[in-house]
Amino acid sequence: MPRNDKLVIAISSRALFNLGDSHRVFEEQGLEAFSAYQIDHENDVLEKGDAFPLVEKFLQINERLDGSPRVEVILLSRNSADTGLRVFNSIEHYGLDITRAAFCNGESPYRYIAPFGCHLFLSTDGQDVRRALEQGVAAATLVAGTAQQRRDDTLRFAFDGDAVIFSDEAEQIFKRDGLAAFAASERASAQQPLGGGPFKGFLEALQQLQAEFPADTCPIRTALVTARSAPAHERVIRTLRAWNVRIDESVFLGGLPKGEFLRAFGADVFFDDQPAHCASAAEHVATGHVPHGIANLESHS
Repeated sequence: MPRNDKLVIAISSRALFNLGDSHRVFEEQGLEAFSAYQIDHENDVLEKGDAFPLVEKFLQINERLDGSPRVEVILLSRNSADTGLRVFNSIEHYGLDITRAAFCNGESPYRYIAPFGCHLFLSTDGQDVRRALEQGVAAATLVAGTAQQRRDDTLRFAFDGDAVIFSDEAEQIFKRDGLAAFAASERASAQQPLGGGPFKGFLEALQQLQAEFPADTCPIRTALVTARSAPAHERVIRTLRAWNVRIDESVFLGGLPKGEFLRAFGADVFFDDQPAHCASAAEHVATGHVPHGIANLESHS
């Protein structure tokens, strides 16, 4: 990552803060009632949302580096600027260094992701996330759960492999022909790198940021947590090597549930394409569903 570039995360206001009460007003009474509610409560500090701990740790990275800021968080919101004043008041209350935003007054804000140069978009709106993915931006829908925040300063990203870091080409074989055919195909293709998935670029940008720190004091750690097992592990390892991408920890689970392993890693967020895996993981760590690939075709049709 060149020194004049930043790693940019875009986040929706409902992912950053708990806007459950006002959102219910919007759903039950409409936009006008919602606007009035937000203005009436604009000096009431919002509670932290599912992505707040992640954002807080992310912004702290700038304090660890000399010179210009290296990371940035952009707020993208369906609020209007008027109703969004409550959101910015809460940002100021918590001391978050967020200065750029787009308020879209009920419309989807996804179209501003590219102009802001965002590498990742986190939202609670699945349709906005799909549109971001269609633009080639890594994006995930945050899944509500019972995750507990890890109390340290290291930011830990965990990723599923197929359809997240990698393309879903191998997963298509598994879905169509079963586990034995998948294992045989992966063994035969072990020397052939997988195609890139929607989070490849974000992972590469993360690694470039990691490279600016000494290895023993880096505030970012990454993990691959995949249902794959031997012999399907080899192609994954060789793919990452071909991309010149280093992941700090790799866990090959052979179909075991991922939640306990994610909690052991201490993930601040885990990204997976499978809705069932996301629901399970959300009991342990903050989880983002990546609505990409064959696993999401049926649910979206």
